[in-house]
Amino acid sequence: MHIFGLTGGIASGKSTVAARFRARGLPVIDADVLAREVVSPGTAGLREIVLAFGPDVLGPDGSLDRKALARVVFADDASRRQLNGITHSRIMQLMMDKAAVLQRAGEPLVCFEAALLVENNLADSFRPLVVVSCEPEVQLARILARDAGSREDALARIAVQKPLAEKVAVADYVIDTHGSVEESAQNADQVLRAICDNLAIDATRYFAP
Repeated sequence: MHIFGLTGGIASGKSTVAARFRARGLPVIDADVLAREVVSPGTAGLREIVLAFGPDVLGPDGSLDRKALARVVFADDASRRQLNGITHSRIMQLMMDKAAVLQRAGEPLVCFEAALLVENNLADSFRPLVVVSCEPEVQLARILARDAGSREDALARIAVQKPLAEKVAVADYVIDTHGSVEESAQNADQVLRAICDNLAIDATRYFAP
């Protein structure tokens, strides 16, 4: 079984591409979902976060208040590194556990969707690397439309990740999502076919002959 990486910036269209891959029958392991699992109530990950950042990052029900935590880590590089230190190894272990289940099920290809593959120096561990990209003004507009926050907050969230141009520079495939959802889906299909061809995987598993 081969695991390839899917990454991009915030609001670059990564989720749209991942959804297209899933619709084609390709398993996608989402790092954001894993990140929630490793800090769910009762986990060692959540206990370590509370020790590091205090009880104010918890909601009334004892679960992690992700917005409260984000206000802390987005404002401070050291805090963000500390959070990554708590969650990163746990996320990667859970990813490998889920990949092992898929391998036993006979899946030949799996996509690992993660926003910080390049930032965490993992690009070479998940080749071919697929980067989803759009123009910066499109990225900003999508954040403002989706989250209804301020322009300053949106720019701050973009700034904590590497510029999309730097991710594109290390990509094996680039999917441009500045157009319609349909156009992005077509671009995703082209990349999936190319990956299958290059890895000698029968593309009819995902595309009807």
